[in-house]
Amino acid sequence: MKLKELRKLNKITQDKLAEKIGVARSTISMYEVGASEPDIQILTKLANFFNCSIDYLLGNDKKSQGVKIPVLGVIPAGIPIEAVEDVLGYEEITPKLASTGEFFALKVKGDSMLPDIKNGDILIVRQQEDAENGDTCVIMVNGYDATVKKIKKMESGIMLIPNNSDFETMFFSNEEILSLPVRIIGKAIEIRRSL
Repeated sequence: MKLKELRKLNKITQDKLAEKIGVARSTISMYEVGASEPDIQILTKLANFFNCSIDYLLGNDKKSQGVKIPVLGVIPAGIPIEAVEDVLGYEEITPKLASTGEFFALKVKGDSMLPDIKNGDILIVRQQEDAENGDTCVIMVNGYDATVKKIKKMESGIMLIPNNSDFETMFFSNEEILSLPVRIIGKAIEIRRSL
């Protein structure tokens, strides 16, 4: 069973995991050392919590069904903050999707993209330097601040548009795009959310 590996990868304690799943900490410990096996209900809860298949959790998927991509730091949906590339864990995407480019995932922090993208969601992002108007993108501002917004390119510059009307649209002129700089680093392809 890959429970201990997944728990450590996600930086969650036995106590916290036990609380989330609704079992005693000692039960998690027994699962990890192989002294006890979880029933199907607990297996389902654990697989859902770690966003993996039961087969993967049990270590039965000798040939991986998907391609793992890193979840890099936290990206704000609100005011841009420094983009930190700490690997928080991994997400799996299909080989077919992986064949369409380079991918990474980011954990969203903030409410500017509500109701579509919520605080805590994981965005699957294809690395690309350009996108179409209306696409939800990850944008670097000042070379190190990252934010997620819909984009609208104009002759005079670019608008970064939140979904949530409580937040203001940001506009950067062509001069600011070059001097700050402001650049698209990827397009959001998929949203993943824990229940």
